Amino acid sequence: MVNNLISKLFILFIKVYQITLSPFLGKQCRFTPSCSNYSEESFRKHGSIKGVYLTLHRIVRCNPWGGSGFDPVPD
Repeated sequence: MVNNLISKLFILFIKVYQITLSPFLGKQCRFTPSCSNYSEESFRKHGSIKGVYLTLHRIVRCNPWGGSGFDPVPD
């Protein structure tokens, strides 16, 4: 239950980012789905602990020397 609440808080922060900052920054993510959509899905599928891990792992890879293309959230 606590894990679920924490996940919902992270998802709320992601939604606020998507609505407020993302439109001004433009599409910069090298992956599909975007990093924020990937993060939201990872929290929904895996909860807060693994969601944080997957999100950080994705953000570290989202750079000019990292990969690009289709990168779905693992099951």
